[in-house]
Amino acid sequence: MQFLVTALDYTDAEAIDRRMKHREKHLANVREMIDSGKFLMGGAIVDDNEKMIGSALMLEFPDRESLDQHLAQDPYIDGKVWDKIDIKPIKLVPTK
Repeated sequence: MQFLVTALDYTDAEAIDRRMKHREKHLANVREMIDSGKFLMGGAIVDDNEKMIGSALMLEFPDRESLDQHLAQDPYIDGKVWDKIDIKPIKLVPTK
């Protein structure tokens, strides 16, 4: 199944510092998903000043439970970076 994950960051004054503190571990997690074929596309959501304020991910997992288990281990969860997470199943148009 394919999923669109939209995760908005906390908005307190320290939010961007927490994001940057946990970013390398989060990106290592993304690289693992790329290698396993689970990461289809994604990146940071930015505001008008290009400050990172969240993440948008298109992922492929066998089911929602598998996705939830994986996301629960993301450094942006433990690190209190992502505040509001919305997950929707999607069907992407093949590009090949």
